[in-house]
Amino acid sequence: MRTPRTGLVAVTALLAAAVPATASAAADPLARYTSQQIAWSDCAFKTADGAKPAQCAEITVPRDWANPAAGVDLKVSISRVAATGARQGALLVNPGGPGGQGTSLAGQLAGLEPTVNAQYDFIGMDPRGTGREGSSDKGFQCQVPTDRLPEGTTLDARDRSAASIAAHQAKPRAIAEACQSDALAPYITTWQTTHDMDLIRTLLGEQQLNYLGYSYGTWLGAKYASLFPGHAGKIVLDSSVNFEGRLQADFEAFPVIDQRQFDDVYVPWLARQFPDQLGKSPAAVKQEYEQVRAYYAAHGVSPDAFDQFFVGNGSKLQWLLGALVFTQGAAALDGTKPAPPEDLAADLDAESRAAFGVPAADLTTAEVAAATPDYAPVSGTRYAVACGDQPTRSASWYRHLSDRQGPADPLYGWAYGLSEACGYWSEAPQHELPDLPASVASHVLVVQGEFDPQTGYEQAHAAARAAGVPLISVADAPFHGQYAINGNPCVDGLVNTFLTENSRLASTTCPGVPLPGEDEVHPVAGPVGHPAGGVATEVHDALSHLRQTVQDLIHTLNTGR
Repeated sequence: MRTPRTGLVAVTALLAAAVPATASAAADPLARYTSQQIAWSDCAFKTADGAKPAQCAEITVPRDWANPAAGVDLKVSISRVAATGARQGALLVNPGGPGGQGTSLAGQLAGLEPTVNAQYDFIGMDPRGTGREGSSDKGFQCQVPTDRLPEGTTLDARDRSAASIAAHQAKPRAIAEACQSDALAPYITTWQTTHDMDLIRTLLGEQQLNYLGYSYGTWLGAKYASLFPGHAGKIVLDSSVNFEGRLQADFEAFPVIDQRQFDDVYVPWLARQFPDQLGKSPAAVKQEYEQVRAYYAAHGVSPDAFDQFFVGNGSKLQWLLGALVFTQGAAALDGTKPAPPEDLAADLDAESRAAFGVPAADLTTAEVAAATPDYAPVSGTRYAVACGDQPTRSASWYRHLSDRQGPADPLYGWAYGLSEACGYWSEAPQHELPDLPASVASHVLVVQGEFDPQTGYEQAHAAARAAGVPLISVADAPFHGQYAINGNPCVDGLVNTFLTENSRLASTTCPGVPLPGEDEVHPVAGPVGHPAGGVATEVHDALSHLRQTVQDLIHTLNTGR
């Protein structure tokens, strides 16, 4: 293990110590990076409705911050939406992943939170390995030989035969081997990216870098603050992993938190919204689920692929997509036509057109099967970070995890342990990632939804407790990402006050907002409990569509596993 660094100054000192005595004393091995001038220009991506237009630029970073002279330099895209009022500083934003492009996020969040943008430049970033948003450059993609991938539409992780298990394990093994065969993989890590972030801070001329990160972005932000505590400003970590523990533990908990959200929140919602089609009780809906799952399996959609519509169900759009697929299958099975509830009909139709290219009334099993690919390009950044940041478990360990999780959490428990590429990762981490120091904890805030199916509440609670930082819990909230993108005035108000007025409350609980198509919250027993203040009223305004778009982006980035 290499010694953890605390800043670009530390890297410079280390490198300078290795320079021969005959070299110039003034030589700075990082000067060609820290002396760059940012050349802002138009961005390659289209500005979303409601978002603020941004300027973009590319900066040059060393492939390896531990040895800048070795290897070919990399390019990192950044964006900026300048503060509109009395400026406090720069706020770097990250949507998660790992592997998420974030340059468009700056303008989207600036549009959603103009009071914060009045005081902060919003800075976006396409982290190393992710390419350039809006262009043809998709970054580090693993070249997986397709002849090594399982074929057919019958994959079902519930099948525990030797042939089924071998077929399931073929894909993660091929992914891990393909990603590690790329010479870039060892340099696409959180440690390297945090150093890119501090270079951005330097080039912006900022003494401190403020930060807002979602999902994996919470890990990235916490590790930046840990490695560069003197340069970390206000840090907001939304939908958090346990940044004081193992990153991979968050992924290992997916089956448990997916099943909890599915059983306790999503299935009861389906029973309330689609009683005549899917069943009037949660038990009836789950029975119908099994029948529809089998129906799709006989019509070109594997059981694994069907389950995936409901795994990581962390956005309103994904909820609607799952409902579309479920109700279409139920209607086809019964020989009836889906009859969506009036309050959801327009949204379901829009989602059907976006996902399948046809109106909801015309959606058939064939369209669902055609839109369910057997294989998609693999983000090398996602695996290089998730598997390369810390030591990994073995494939055998993950196989046994599957055996343990499957009976209790069948939605994803059988499949997850057989599909984890990190089990086949062979390279050891090159750098330590320290825990959050006490000097930084005073300006960190964590936000977490109670039934988030992509970063579990227990993960965020454990991190906040270990680090000694306050946690905003959002009762009954089932989506991934809370601040600015859920229309929850309690959450947005508390975070905005922290950022703009430098005021941070102790840990508190915000009430959740109603689920899609409903005007009241249906409380569910869970780890948070219920706030005495009642129910928050969701904000519906001209920015509602943008909130939904950003929420779905954050959700989608964390399903790339």
